[in-house]
Amino acid sequence: MKCEKRVIPSPAGRMKILLLRAGNQIEPVPGILWIHGGGYITGMAAMVHVSRGRELAKRFGAVVMSPAYRLAYQAKYPAALEDCCAALEYMSAHAAELGIDPDRIIVGGESAGGGLAAAVCLAARDRGGGRVKVALQLPLYPMLDCRDTDSSRDNHGHVWNTRKNHMGWRAYLGELYGTDRVPKYASAALETDYSGLPPCYTFVADGEPFRDETLDYVRHLQEAGVSASVDVYHGKTHAFDMLLPWKKASRQARAKLCEAYRSIMG
Repeated sequence: MKCEKRVIPSPAGRMKILLLRAGNQIEPVPGILWIHGGGYITGMAAMVHVSRGRELAKRFGAVVMSPAYRLAYQAKYPAALEDCCAALEYMSAHAAELGIDPDRIIVGGESAGGGLAAAVCLAARDRGGGRVKVALQLPLYPMLDCRDTDSSRDNHGHVWNTRKNHMGWRAYLGELYGTDRVPKYASAALETDYSGLPPCYTFVADGEPFRDETLDYVRHLQEAGVSASVDVYHGKTHAFDMLLPWKKASRQARAKLCEAYRSIMG
């Protein structure tokens, strides 16, 4: 697996990205925009090396791009979203150079990266003018809802919990936090029209804060006629597939993700 560092144009001027690709790439291949997690307040592009994005690149020969989007302490919403949209535009515009099939572009990520992935798909549908068509979204245990849900309220998980969730949303949204002025592009759970969004696959643990918003997101997609599915694993550890990769549930989650990818992308 080759890893290349680049600097691309972004709303802030310039943004670093990492590109992962197979050493024996046969063109054209799917392109995956993989967005790292960290609650909008931490994390880095290099987290792609322990993510499912890298696994998909290795297994299926896809080209994976991981953007170093601005975190909340650098700039609040919409900075992270606009950076990720710029990365998607770059991937599409440079598809030929990167050896990417522009009809097989995927957007995914974990946790806050999953929330950003869903928001990027909304923006691509609503604002993109058809320039980039996302073929598949993979928002894993996504951070989608700035409001408390039954699973995020009074959650005391060690990795992510109610206190950290409030802290992340407050940092990301700034003065919008706790108001009725939060845009759907900041918190994708606020969307009311899910039609025209790309097919979706995800998974989540049943005891973690993002269980309910993940299940609701998939249900809303299904009700809008979008192909969407979710697998739920028993446990309380957020990002269990990354933090506990040796566990049976993690192995199962990785296998089911690859199955879903293969069934949709061929």
